[in-house]
Amino acid sequence: MRRIVLLRHGETTGNSGSRYHGSSDPDLAPEGREQMHVAAAELCREKFDVVAASPMRRAWRSAWIVTDGRPVRLMGDFREIHFGRWEGMTREEIKASDPVLYEDWEKGAPGFEYPGGERRADFRARIECGLAQIGRTAGHSALIVGHKGVIRTICETLTGSKPPGDQPALGQSIELTREPDGTWFIGRRSSNP
Repeated sequence: MRRIVLLRHGETTGNSGSRYHGSSDPDLAPEGREQMHVAAAELCREKFDVVAASPMRRAWRSAWIVTDGRPVRLMGDFREIHFGRWEGMTREEIKASDPVLYEDWEKGAPGFEYPGGERRADFRARIECGLAQIGRTAGHSALIVGHKGVIRTICETLTGSKPPGDQPALGQSIELTREPDGTWFIGRRSSNP
């Protein structure tokens, strides 16, 4: 594999732009479907040897729109992390209900875990398993349609750093490219809002 394009799913009926849905499974909202049509227009000239997506509705439906109904490999390893008791909450709701844990989360405190959620080490391990499966696929390029946490973890796993800020936004993509020496780097990002 030489190139991986990571595309975040579109807006959901549960407002993924501000809520942490994690393992809950809201569908794409009309706005999210439109975001995926814009992403499809950006990616229409791209050729991918494999297209994979999280099995969550917001991701696989996004992949289906972007690929115009071509086959998509659903991979459970690319599901978003389970946020535990924070599932479905906004940042403000989390801060109000768990101020101490919220502060640890914001500061990136060592040992922080989502209360009652999936362990972060387990999340990373399953994403690495998914990447290993993609790496064994014949071909040179892949499109992975998934969730922000998954995309940021894939970037960190392969390049050693996460995308800047809070990227990628809903409906945006990030391209990773591998140099001949095996080093991965974060390349272009989508320009759609």
